[in-house]
Amino acid sequence: MAAEAGTELVKVVVLLAAGVVAVPLFKRLGLGSVLGYLAAGLAIGPFGLGFFSEAQTILHIAELGVVMFLFVIGLEMQPTKLWSMRRQIFGLGLMQVAVCTALLTGVGMLGGLSGKVAFIAAAGFVLSSTAIVMQLLDESGDTSTPRGQRIVSILLLEDLAIVPLLAIVAFMAPEPAQAEVSRWVTVGVAVAAVVGLIAVSRWLLNPLFRVLAHANAREVMTAAALLVVLGAALAMQWGGLSMAMGAFAAGVMLSESTFRHQLEADIEPFRGILLGLFFMSVGMSLDIPLVLADWKLLLAAVLSYMTLKGAGIYAVARITRASHGDGLQRAALMAQGGEFAFVLYSAATAAGIVDGNVNALLTAAIILSMALTPLAALALRWVMPAPPPPSMDGVEDITAGEGQSGSVLVIGFGRFGQIASQALLARGIDVVIIENDTDMIRAAAQFGFKVFYGDGTRLDVLHASGAGHAKAILVCVDKKEVTSRIVELLKHECPLTPVMARAFDRQHAIELIRHGVDFQLRETFESALAFGAEALRVFGVDEEDIAEVAGDIRRRDAERLQLQMAGTPVSGVNLMHGQRWQPAPLTQPQREGRALNEEAADAIEERPSAGLP
Repeated sequence: MAAEAGTELVKVVVLLAAGVVAVPLFKRLGLGSVLGYLAAGLAIGPFGLGFFSEAQTILHIAELGVVMFLFVIGLEMQPTKLWSMRRQIFGLGLMQVAVCTALLTGVGMLGGLSGKVAFIAAAGFVLSSTAIVMQLLDESGDTSTPRGQRIVSILLLEDLAIVPLLAIVAFMAPEPAQAEVSRWVTVGVAVAAVVGLIAVSRWLLNPLFRVLAHANAREVMTAAALLVVLGAALAMQWGGLSMAMGAFAAGVMLSESTFRHQLEADIEPFRGILLGLFFMSVGMSLDIPLVLADWKLLLAAVLSYMTLKGAGIYAVARITRASHGDGLQRAALMAQGGEFAFVLYSAATAAGIVDGNVNALLTAAIILSMALTPLAALALRWVMPAPPPPSMDGVEDITAGEGQSGSVLVIGFGRFGQIASQALLARGIDVVIIENDTDMIRAAAQFGFKVFYGDGTRLDVLHASGAGHAKAILVCVDKKEVTSRIVELLKHECPLTPVMARAFDRQHAIELIRHGVDFQLRETFESALAFGAEALRVFGVDEEDIAEVAGDIRRRDAERLQLQMAGTPVSGVNLMHGQRWQPAPLTQPQREGRALNEEAADAIEERPSAGLP
C-alpha cells in the first residue's frame, strides 16, 4: 500500500516538474506556455519516457480546467453584455461554423471519406480549442479588446454547437437500438437542468455566499466556489449537455453578484493548474507510432484542414467588414481543432459511424493542429509585428516605487481629468494622478503636473496608488467600458471610499449607478446647460429665470434617470418633452415688491442724479 502511494506521489512530482521546467523554457524561447505544456506532456507520456500509461484518465480530470476557464469567462459576461453580443455570437459565429464545416466536409469527401464521416471529421475540426485560443489571447493582452471579444463570441457559439452536433450524430447512427428512454424525455431532462441551474444561480447562490461571508472562513468560500463550478457542470452533464457550458452559464448568472471578484480570485489558482494539466494530457495523448506510420496522410490532412479553415475564417471576417489584421488574427488563432472534437469523435465511434482507426487518426490530427497553433501565432507576429511599446522616458510607473498615498486619487488625466483636478490642487489638497498615456504624462510634466503611469483596471495599480487610503477617488477616463470596470473594482475593494465617475451618456450613467458609484456626471451635461443658458441671454431672459429653467431641467433629468433605472430607456420621456416652461406665478408679496422696484426704477430714470453720493 505504501509502495503504491509512493509510486503515485512520484507521478505527481514528475507531472509538476515537467510543467515547471518546460513552460518557462518555452516562454523564454518565445514559443508560449501552451506549446511548453504540450511538449512536457509528450515527454513524460506513454510514448515518451513512459511515466504515465493512461493519458485518457488524466485528460478526463484535466477537462475540469476548461470547465473552470469557461466559468471565469462567464463571470466577465454580464447578461446585458452577453445580450449586446448576440449578433456576433449567433450571426458571426454561426456564419463561421457553417462556412468552415461546408469547406472541410468537401475536402474530406475529396480525400475519400464517406459523406457522414467527412461531415463529422469537419464538424469536430471546426470547433476551435477554447482553452488554447483564450490562453493565447490572455498572453497577448487581447482578451478585453474589441477584436478579442469578437473571438470570444465565436468561441461561445462553437461551444454551444457541440449540443446539436451530438444530436446529429445520434440521428446518423446506423440501425439504432431501441431506446430505453424517449427522446422527448431526454429533451425534457436537458431543459429541466437548464431551468434548475438558472433558478439556483438567480435565487439561491447570492444568499448562500452572503451567509458564508459572515462566517469569515476563507477556506469555506473557496470550497463553495468550487462547489458552484463543479455542481453546475455536473447538472448540465446529467441533462445530456456540455459541462463547460454549464459552468459558463453559472458564471453568467453570478456575473452581477457582489461576490464575483472573490469567486474569480478563489477559482484562479485551480483554473491555471488544471488548464496546464489539460494541455499536458493532450500532449500525452498523441500516439507517436500512429503518427509515424501515417505521417504523410496526417500531415497532409492537418495542413489542408488548417489552411482551408483559416481561409474560411478570414473570408467570413472580411465579409463582415473586419479589418485585414483582425481577419489574419482570427485565422491564425482559430484554425485548429479543439477539445470538443474528442467528445464528438468518441460519440461517433460509439454510434458505429466512425471506426476505431479513423477515430485515432482524427484525434491525432486535432492534437497536431493544437500543437501548431502557438507556432501560427508566432508567425502572425512576424507577418504583422506589434507596434513598439510606448517610451517610458520621463515617465514614472506607479508600481515601481513604494506606493503613493494622497487624499484624492484621480484616474485619467485627459481634458476632463485636468479640469476636475484643478479645483483640488487650487485648495492645496494632495492628489495622486495616474494615466496610461505616456505622451499625456510627459505633456502634463511640462506644465508642472506630477502624473504617474498606471492602468486603473489593475488591482495592484490601484493599491499602489493609495486607493485604499484615499478620501475620494475620481474616475476621469474617456472610455466607458474602462470606467465601468474601474468603478466595479473600486466599489468591491474600497466600498467605503466615495467614488466619483465621468459618464459617457445616459445608459452609461445608469450602469455606473447600478455599480454603486457615489456620484456620476455625464461629460456634456453641464456644458450643454451652460451653452443653453447663454442662448437664453441672447433672447433677453433675465438671470433669475435662466437659473430657474436650469434647475427645472436638472430636476426633470434626475427624475427621468430614476424612471429609466426602474424601467426601460424610453421611461420618463414625457419629462424630456414636457410642457413649455413658464415662470412660476408670483405670490402677492412678490407682486407688491416687484411693483415698488419698478416705481423706484422709474424715479431714478427721471432723476439720474438721485441717490448718488
